[in-house]
Amino acid sequence: MTAARKINPWLKAALEFGPLVLFFLVFSRFRDHAVTLGGREYSGFILATLIFIPVLAASTLALWRLTGRLAPMQIATLVLVVVFGGLSVWLNDPKFFKMKPTIIYLIFAGLLGLSLALRRNWLELVMSEALPMRAEGWRILTLRMALLFLGLAVANELVWRLMSETAWVNFKTFGLPAVMVAFFVLNARLFERYAQPKDP
Repeated sequence: MTAARKINPWLKAALEFGPLVLFFLVFSRFRDHAVTLGGREYSGFILATLIFIPVLAASTLALWRLTGRLAPMQIATLVLVVVFGGLSVWLNDPKFFKMKPTIIYLIFAGLLGLSLALRRNWLELVMSEALPMRAEGWRILTLRMALLFLGLAVANELVWRLMSETAWVNFKTFGLPAVMVAFFVLNARLFERYAQPKDP
């Protein structure tokens, strides 16, 4: 497997999180206004989705051109954003875009669960360069991440179905990334315990 080319970490962060921040800013600006495009009226949420789709596609392409690699989650996210975001814009219905995180988290929970059942370390194939660990460590992390993704799928469904649109956007923009960061921080001891011994 070819190693990804290194790029400036600030540029990488801007390309990865910039589209989400832009979505939040556009939604915040237009959430109380209807916008007419092509003779059709759209909510601020749909407008933010319409802008988010091409920006995410451009940033993902830029990451691929700069690093020479995309993570499976980045590819899956782009495909689902285009499909479900496109449906939301086309049908002028925000629920399709709100369902996207649920679907992607269920897909990844299912894949990780399948990898455990088959005794395959698929997570190691994706993350081994960043987190060199022994096989037992990868099995534990795979189980924990499968449960995390399952929990996030349930949380997303509860938030978008039971709470306001603004609450969902805040959850998507700030809550989900914070949960992922907290997950890896809380697993720091696991990474240390099962770390591969360094070459002398």
